[in-house]
Amino acid sequence: MAYGQSQFASDLKALGINVPRGTLARLEAYAALLTKWQAKINLVGPATLPELWRRHFLDSAQLAPLLSETNGTLVDLGSGAGFPGLVLAIMSDWQVHLIDSDQRKCAFLRQVALDCGVLDRVTIHARRIEQVTGIAADLVTARACAPLDALLDLAEPFAGEGGSCLFLKGAQAEEELTQARRRWTMRVETRGSLSDPGGTILIITQLKRKTQ
Repeated sequence: MAYGQSQFASDLKALGINVPRGTLARLEAYAALLTKWQAKINLVGPATLPELWRRHFLDSAQLAPLLSETNGTLVDLGSGAGFPGLVLAIMSDWQVHLIDSDQRKCAFLRQVALDCGVLDRVTIHARRIEQVTGIAADLVTARACAPLDALLDLAEPFAGEGGSCLFLKGAQAEEELTQARRRWTMRVETRGSLSDPGGTILIITQLKRKTQ
């Protein structure tokens, strides 16, 4: 049986997250839009489309328990098709900034946010990450955006020393951490990914660039 919304809801319940029916309906609308737009622009790897609920929605939604109960500001770097930032916007009441330089992907993100009723809390920046300034984030997220060392360069202006970072990483997470620690001091907690046996969630706080 293909992995679908019922298994998605069941897996999240195991994490202590009860997904309301309305939230599932919004994610269903998201999935339908992604499938429709995928025929025109490459939003996700074509081979992952049949596994959309596990590979993309669950992968993103597993970060929801790590958001504080107090609503805050989230910046999602290299948002692409909206993972994980737009999924987290749908599953929370946070203010979310989605940053991606691809105009067509930003048009897709805007349509999903509109149809899912979260456009009032979602700001879409159709620019390079380095060009977006003036946002103080409580949380910075990213998936498949850049190697960790470069990703921290992009995240630091938003997170500063007081914000946190949640990064979805693959099997090279430890190697990337070793490389990044040459230029950064940080507190790191790692967790296994619910959606990918080889994946890792990096929880980074107290980020500070080392002085040369």
